[in-house]
Amino acid sequence: MDIELKKRYEALKAKVIHRADEFANLIEFIETKTAWLTAPASTRFHLCRENGLLEHSVNVVETLLRLKETLYPIIDDESCVIVGLLHDLGKAGTPEGAQYLKNEPTPRQKQYGYGPTYPYSYNKNLTYLSVPIRSLYLALPFIDLTEEEAQAIAYHDGQYVEDNRSVASNERPLTLLLHYADNWCGFVIEDGM
Repeated sequence: MDIELKKRYEALKAKVIHRADEFANLIEFIETKTAWLTAPASTRFHLCRENGLLEHSVNVVETLLRLKETLYPIIDDESCVIVGLLHDLGKAGTPEGAQYLKNEPTPRQKQYGYGPTYPYSYNKNLTYLSVPIRSLYLALPFIDLTEEEAQAIAYHDGQYVEDNRSVASNERPLTLLLHYADNWCGFVIEDGM
């Protein structure tokens, strides 16, 4: 892992104080039992590379903290760190397997020195869960979340996802800010990285 990314990640983890023990247990689990530290952020778009998920999550937290300072400073930094780091945790997979698997080039691609068309594919051996639902599934045995934190993680993709229509116009400020931070990172900061 890049040294600068590691420093940024460690600094954010240190901001979790009130639920430090729960959070430390969760972090220990995801760092040692899932692909959290190595997974890509996507199969072919933003940060589609090793450590991409961690880099994206750190970017989201940093952006979320800046947004909340400007737009809604009463939100606790700890909540921002927790939801920002955990919003896409489901992409790390489970102890049974990574969610994203590296693709190999076809024999013809190998023959001509090309890589695979798409670097990663979805692991079809895992039970299908949406990323936010898998994120909550992985986190909740370790850490208590407020309803607002759970909503932010579950609905962070906003109205881009059909399943999220049920929360339309009922989003809490943390959900809206996480959605903005996630999109800003994916479409602006990380686009083309």
